[in-house]
Amino acid sequence: MYIVDSQVHIWKEETPDRPWTKGARDRMALNGHRLEPFSYEECIRLMNEAGVARALILPPSWEGDRVDYALEACDANPDRFGIMARVPLKKPNEAKAMMRDWKQIPHIKGVRLTFHRPQDRNWMIDGTADWYWPFAEELDVKTMVHAPIWKAELGAIAAKHPKLRIIIDHMGIMARCVDDAIGYWVQETADLCEHPNIYVKVSAVPGYSTQAYPYSNIAKYVREMVDKMGARRCFWGTDLTRLMGHGLTYKDTIEHFTKHMNFTAEELEWIMGRGICECLDWPIKPAKA
Repeated sequence: MYIVDSQVHIWKEETPDRPWTKGARDRMALNGHRLEPFSYEECIRLMNEAGVARALILPPSWEGDRVDYALEACDANPDRFGIMARVPLKKPNEAKAMMRDWKQIPHIKGVRLTFHRPQDRNWMIDGTADWYWPFAEELDVKTMVHAPIWKAELGAIAAKHPKLRIIIDHMGIMARCVDDAIGYWVQETADLCEHPNIYVKVSAVPGYSTQAYPYSNIAKYVREMVDKMGARRCFWGTDLTRLMGHGLTYKDTIEHFTKHMNFTAEELEWIMGRGICECLDWPIKPAKA
């Protein structure tokens, strides 16, 4: 099985010339994130141990909108990493120039937008992000979105921009919702299945259960998402540095889906790697003999 992780963060230590955003450490601790740096070398080692072919690097919000370290990781491991880059939404001209430049960089597979923190939550509805959707559609920039409370708005954007591929993070679940409380958020996201240009990451799943591995109490919600969206539009991912606090290995996160979820072999092929690669126009390379 060709396995692709749809979300990992890598980052360096905070330094005066590489400052983190205000309050970042407190937010990381609140969300159960690992606090020490996570290098691409460590990520590659863990991927090799677990049998993960590729991973998408999502530059973390606490480092601002920079992508330099992600590009360094791709340059060192061009067959193993891709990037969903960040853009300065409040600076449209600068962001547009960056997006035009990125179309010439094969490592950058698209953009990730976040609308879940107090400082950026309202950018979906106050006009800040309005320039982005038509521009991304024009350039065919695939876009991951973390916007738990803006499902209706995402549906309207998908309808207005049918050629724009939108990938919803973490099944659209609000942070720190667990167990059956995630049901509302999952259903709200799954109901967007009528829009063929909307996709979903079934990612960071262990973080939404208070039960022990394999978190059987929330399997039904993952199944609901796949049943409504279809396996071709659902992408496995870990958000690995957040799950490390749960005592999980990378292999555990894979087997959670491949051994403990009620998926067919065909469904797993799409969920575990083929789907995200096709969505991002990221051809799967045949295994070397």
